[in-house]
Amino acid sequence: MNEMINEMALEEVIGGVTRTVQNDSCSYTNVREEPGFTGTVCFKANNGTRVVTTGETVKKDGYVWYQVHLESGSDDGWIAGSLIGY
Repeated sequence: MNEMINEMALEEVIGGVTRTVQNDSCSYTNVREEPGFTGTVCFKANNGTRVVTTGETVKKDGYVWYQVHLESGSDDGWIAGSLIGY
């Protein structure tokens, strides 16, 4: 099981860091076009999907959101920091 990154540690993440999607509530998480829970869902990333941070962060809806792209492709979007682990 992946160790979850706490919000303080996530604020220190720079671009180019590879992380793993880990949602303990279900088997996937929504990756959104813009940060925040009202953002349109671009795609669903299954638990274990590898994402790479771009270095862009936004605080919204009580979370730090990270712009990411799929390690295995060109899809990108925003994900809440509590849903990515090491």
